[in-house]
Amino acid sequence: MTSNLTDDPVFALTPTERALLPDDDDIDFYRRHGWYLSRPLLTDAEVDTLLEASERFYAGHRDRRLPMRPPRLAYWEPEKGPVQRHNDYIHYESAAIAEILRKPLIGAVAARLAQADTIRIFQSTLIYKPAVPGERSNLVPWHFDKHYWATSTSTRMLTAFIPFHDCTAEHGTITMIDGSHHWHEIGERDSTTKHFADRDAGELDRMLAENAAHNDAVVSAVPISIPKGHMSFHHCRTYHGSGANRSGVPRRAISLHLQDGDNRYRDFTLGDGTRVHYNHDHLVRRDGGRPDYSDSEFCPTIWRETSLTTR
Repeated sequence: MTSNLTDDPVFALTPTERALLPDDDDIDFYRRHGWYLSRPLLTDAEVDTLLEASERFYAGHRDRRLPMRPPRLAYWEPEKGPVQRHNDYIHYESAAIAEILRKPLIGAVAARLAQADTIRIFQSTLIYKPAVPGERSNLVPWHFDKHYWATSTSTRMLTAFIPFHDCTAEHGTITMIDGSHHWHEIGERDSTTKHFADRDAGELDRMLAENAAHNDAVVSAVPISIPKGHMSFHHCRTYHGSGANRSGVPRRAISLHLQDGDNRYRDFTLGDGTRVHYNHDHLVRRDGGRPDYSDSEFCPTIWRETSLTTR
C-alpha cells in the first residue's frame, strides 16, 4: 500500500483519529482470521444520530428516493410486519446516516485492512432485529458476501458491521467463521449468488460444512461482542451469520459494504448460463455500456490514501 502525504482536507484525519487506525498486529490478525474488531470509531453522539435517523426513516422520512427499485432490493416496509428489517441504500436515502457512514476514519480503517489506496461505499443496509427469540427471520444463516458480489472484480472488498448500542451474543450479534476467507470455494458458478434470505438455511449450513470439509478445516464460530461506537470488519469471503435476539430490546445496526478503488464491474454467468446482475447494475451510470461501480451518487469515495495527513 502506497502513502503519498499530499494535503486533502476532505479526507484528513486528526492525530486522535490516526491513533485509532489498525496497527501492524491488527492487520496481521485480519489477514489470518478474516475479521477485526475496531477501536471506537464513532462518538456516542454519532451513534445516537444514527439511531434517531433510523427512527425517522422507519416513520417514512426520505431525503431522496431511489430512482427505481431493482428487482432484488431488500426494502422493509410496515406492511411486512414484525420481521427482521433490511433496507438497502440507506446511505442514499438518508442524508444524516450518509454523513456518518462517509466519515473518513471508517474508510481509513478499511483501507489499512484491505491494503488499498482508495475505499468507496459499495452498499449499505439498515438492519432491525426485533426482540422476538422465535422469529425465524432473525436467524441469518452462514454465508459470505462475495457470493452476492460476483459481478465485482475485487477480492479485497470488506464489510463494517455497525451496531447502534453494545451488541453481544444475547442480541444476536454478528458471528464469524474464523479463518474461512482462506478456504477454496467449491461450486462457485452454481446458485450461490442468491441472497441468503432467498435460500433455505439448511442448504447454506450444508454449503458451509461441504466447504469446510473440502478445505480440511475446522468450523470455529466466533460471536463478536461490539461495544457502542466500535464496529467489526470482515473480509468479503469470511463466512458469517447471526442468531436469535434474546436481549429484550431490538438489535439495530448498519451493514456497510466497502470496495477498494480497483473494483470494477465484470460479466459473470452461472453454470447454467444465467447472467448475474447486482442491484447497482440497474442504478449506476454506464461506463462504455457497463455499470460503473465508481458512480459517486451510489458508491461515494470515503477515503483516499494520498490524504493520510492531519487536520
